[in-house]
Amino acid sequence: MVFPMAKISASLAMLTALAFLVHPCASAEFHRKLSSWSDSGATWYGGLTGAGSDGGACGYQDAVDLPPFSSMIAAGSPSIYGGGKGCGSCYQVKCSGHESCSSSPVTVVLTDLCPGGPCLEEPVHFDLSGTYGVRRHGEARPGRQAPRRRPPPNPVHSWQGVDIAFKVDAGSNDYYVAMLVEYESGDGDLSSVELMQGGAGAWCKMDQSWGAVWRYNSGPKLQPPFSVRLTSSSGKTLVASNVIPAGWKPGGMYRSVVNY
Repeated sequence: MVFPMAKISASLAMLTALAFLVHPCASAEFHRKLSSWSDSGATWYGGLTGAGSDGGACGYQDAVDLPPFSSMIAAGSPSIYGGGKGCGSCYQVKCSGHESCSSSPVTVVLTDLCPGGPCLEEPVHFDLSGTYGVRRHGEARPGRQAPRRRPPPNPVHSWQGVDIAFKVDAGSNDYYVAMLVEYESGDGDLSSVELMQGGAGAWCKMDQSWGAVWRYNSGPKLQPPFSVRLTSSSGKTLVASNVIPAGWKPGGMYRSVVNY
């Protein structure tokens, strides 16, 4: 699901973002290089304390309204959504160029795709939640603004005691499994996900299905429990051992005891 662009006011002047098409959280070196602020464009809309999107193109569903997301989210232009690889990445964003803007930055998590309008007209564009608007302006004023953005300094993001969770897709079965991966600290986004079946001793590459959902077609019948190995966009690897147990159910949520 994407942000409905029809709800965005076009009454404010068009602003041009700096051309900046590289990935937001590619490496520690990359963070150091981006310690300063860069310009981007933005829109935001929705309820005063709402998330704007009810799940979005990353697949987080109604989790975006609840802690730890707490509606501090954004849809990103294709350049930062990256075909879903940008899901979960985080940015510090602050408003500039208007008397109502606050100089204090906040961290937002990318949970959706902003597919049209100004999101295609500017190299980097955010469609921000109403909750962002309240915290930055004291009231919601849907429309255009000129935020400045940067990746937060290392560690990029921490979910403060929340470990990585795996939500098994409702269409999974004994021969096919897909899962939503959420609450990754650190970079926040993933470059690869691998699955190890019980007793197999070998890792099998999972394919990105869409957004933050990854899938594995086994051929033979799957043998749980499943361990999952995650590699972040900066190359950091983490293993959730036997996180999906024997007797797993489609639609089930399984929490690990690990995070970056």
